[in-house]
Amino acid sequence: TSEMLQKICIRNLVRKYCRGVTAERKAQLQQKVVASAIFRGKKEGYVQSITQPFLDTRLKENDLNPKVLQLIHGEKVKYVVPVVKYDRNGFKARERLLVLTQAAAYVVEMAKIKQKIEYATLKGISTSNLSDGIVVIHVPEDNKQKGDVILQCEHVFETVTKLCMLANKQNLVKVVQGSLQFRVGSGKEGTMIFTVGQEPQIFKAKTGQLTVV
Repeated sequence: TSEMLQKICIRNLVRKYCRGVTAERKAQLQQKVVASAIFRGKKEGYVQSITQPFLDTRLKENDLNPKVLQLIHGEKVKYVVPVVKYDRNGFKARERLLVLTQAAAYVVEMAKIKQKIEYATLKGISTSNLSDGIVVIHVPEDNKQKGDVILQCEHVFETVTKLCMLANKQNLVKVVQGSLQFRVGSGKEGTMIFTVGQEPQIFKAKTGQLTVV
């Protein structure tokens, strides 16, 4: 009887807890579960990120240029975060916004949409096992796309989790070690090297590769 009562008590406590969880808290827990599946034991800095709640967005929809909102044809904006985009040729750093809607990811410069990646065509998302904030969004080889998107983001765990959940492609996220390949365009590929050093930096090495320290 004691064992049965213990089980009933535990079930009652669990039921009470679940019924008391707000929609916001439930969404937060769901995101953290996905982040754990992707990054736990794979990427440096993950453990420190666990206690930090994910924000709904880093910038509000009102912070976007009205022209951008017109260009995305009224799609519901789900998440906006400042990023640094690296050119595929030359690797020049450029400040951009990553805008995630319910249907696509947009790389935005002021009032211009520089690149649109529909979730249905998303081929993969890559990040390194080190503490850098590099995210590579892999796109298909077609005339609509210029090549893969190389981004640096301060909120890498949050951003990758949001992206893969909106795209419903959690299984396409890869945490790589050492290096990764990205598509430059026109059938060409580039290489990104990840290494450890005393100071974080990102630069084009003499070999022509993008090096992330």
